[in-house]
Amino acid sequence: MIVYGRNVAVELLQKPEKIKRIYLQNHFDDKKLNSLLETCKSKIVWKSKMELDQLAKENHQGIILDVRDYEYCSLFDLPLEEESCFLVLADHLEDPHNLGAIIRTSEAAGVDGIIIPKDREVLVNATVMKTSAGALENIEVCQVTNLHQTIEELKKHGFWIVGTDMENSMDYREIDYPEKVVLVVGNEGKGMSRLVRESCDFIARIPMKGKVNSLNASVAAGIMIYEVFRNRK
Repeated sequence: MIVYGRNVAVELLQKPEKIKRIYLQNHFDDKKLNSLLETCKSKIVWKSKMELDQLAKENHQGIILDVRDYEYCSLFDLPLEEESCFLVLADHLEDPHNLGAIIRTSEAAGVDGIIIPKDREVLVNATVMKTSAGALENIEVCQVTNLHQTIEELKKHGFWIVGTDMENSMDYREIDYPEKVVLVVGNEGKGMSRLVRESCDFIARIPMKGKVNSLNASVAAGIMIYEVFRNRK
């Protein structure tokens, strides 16, 4: 898998066993990365900016890494038995920028893991890696076959499920968030799927006073994640 960007490179170069090859733009110079590159045993290939542009369609910042495909964890690799555990479940997101931003916010807020479905969901790719700014190296992402069944399993482990929707919901600030909680982030256009919504213990809404009646998925997720974080401190 091809990934790019300086923040991603900093994180990956601290775990160089995942790197197969490094492509650098001619005359590349970054003090922090240079020190990491000196200790990395992976092959370094120098290329022109035009050549790197052909490898990465987005801004690569002069460095591209060819790494092993991302390895998802299993549900039971997550700390389900801990007395306090905060998980974020993405219900069929389609935009890799949203997933990457949610992963970045989750890692910053100390979320214990991200759950995504195997089908009809954006996967961890180069765009997700770059948008997450390297956070993927510090948080587990789990792929599951069936979200509804996964939620039922999480409930057996003592988790409460909090979804987000504007209809038939309560102000997100009025919820008493438990120590073991799963925050569901719905699809950008359709929101949560029916079975997932019916599985939620709470449905939260973020009040809005403007004419626009919805927020970007990653923005809404960020507000909710930090509200859970604030309540569980």
